[in-house]
Amino acid sequence: MSALDRRRFLRTAGAGTALASLLGAGAAGTAAAAADTAPAPAPRARRHSTTARLRWLGTSGWRLEAAGATLLVDPYLSRYPTGLFTGKFDPTTGLKVRKDVVDRHMGDPSLILVTHSHWDHFNDVPYIAKSTGARVVGTSTTAHLAQAMKVDTAQLSAVKGGEVFDFPEFVVEVVPSLHSRNGNYSMAFPGSVSAPPATEPATIADLPEGDTLCFQVRVKGGPSIFFMGASDFAERSVAGLTPDVAMIALPSSSATHDYVPRLIRALGKPPTVVPVHWDDFEVPLKNPPVDATGEAMGPEEFAAKVEEVAPGTKVVIPEYLTPYTFG
Repeated sequence: MSALDRRRFLRTAGAGTALASLLGAGAAGTAAAAADTAPAPAPRARRHSTTARLRWLGTSGWRLEAAGATLLVDPYLSRYPTGLFTGKFDPTTGLKVRKDVVDRHMGDPSLILVTHSHWDHFNDVPYIAKSTGARVVGTSTTAHLAQAMKVDTAQLSAVKGGEVFDFPEFVVEVVPSLHSRNGNYSMAFPGSVSAPPATEPATIADLPEGDTLCFQVRVKGGPSIFFMGASDFAERSVAGLTPDVAMIALPSSSATHDYVPRLIRALGKPPTVVPVHWDDFEVPLKNPPVDATGEAMGPEEFAAKVEEVAPGTKVVIPEYLTPYTFG
């Protein structure tokens, strides 16, 4: 399997820049400046009384801590091999949880947001939910799979998109979205689960996409953060969100028209954007992350495209488990 083919499958199955504190001190990776056709918007004023700290868990996973609470997005920490990056991909690979790694990095979450149900997003969610009692917000497919994996139904919130939940420390807006497509305009492991399976899912192929969501999380008194888990989107659904920071999944192919410019404009040219879902998620969390993009768009090319559309936007290429502060 070529590097490009691996990258395309990565995205359909789930799936020299300095680091900086987001919206704070330090340098961020950017490309050479290019003029936009429209004037750059004035920087949005920061009048937040509450800060948020985020750590990248790899793939599209994040741990957000604010006001003494912890929220997880797509926490996939087990990162076991399936053959995806060796050209010997095995869809019958058994599901497994590396409990020691998950326990070390999950924190004490009260809330888990799941963008879709592919293994590189959902695999560790049932274990975390059962271990901590955290509420899981995701599609009906996510909820049904979690039920089959013995998560208490009282912890599950099945959503479709459009919901706005008021939690003690966060306001969470659920945004209907789309999964990325490969060069053939298709995806791996499509489909939904309409009821809890009679038998517990055992392989990665037992976890279909089940529709895809994005989330916009506003820390009460703090910044708003947009989270993606797959590299496509419904433009009319994200228009007007204007987050302070956007975690954007890198595209795996050119199947989605004008992906980066349309998304950056629809989001109102966020002050800060962070590329995600570009790393090799079958190796342990060790910096620097291994770029798995092959011939597809990598983080630096993404930064250059953002610069063309929004010269005033800061692009930060993250490292694993590094704290980034949002003010």
